[in-house]
Amino acid sequence: MEEHEFTIYDVVARNIKKYRMIAGITQAQLAESVGLSHEFIRRIESKKGRKSFTIDTVYKIAVVLNVPVGKFFDIDPIEKDFH
Repeated sequence: MEEHEFTIYDVVARNIKKYRMIAGITQAQLAESVGLSHEFIRRIESKKGRKSFTIDTVYKIAVVLNVPVGKFFDIDPIEKDFH
C-alpha cells in the first residue's frame, strides 16, 4: 500500500478519535460506555497495527458519541496523511 492510500478502517478509526475528542471523553470513558475494553478502543484509534472491528461496534460508538454513524465514514479531503 502506498503512503497516500488508506483503508476504510483507517478512516473510521480516525473519525472515532476525532469525535471522541470533540465530545471531551477519554478512551477509557468511551470503552466503559460502549461496553468494550479500554485496550480495544486504544487499538482502534492506534495509528499502527491492523484494525478489526464490526459495524455493530461503530454503531455503538456513534450512539455514545451522539454522532450519525455515517460521519465515521467521511474522508476529510484536506488531510492526506491520516496521522
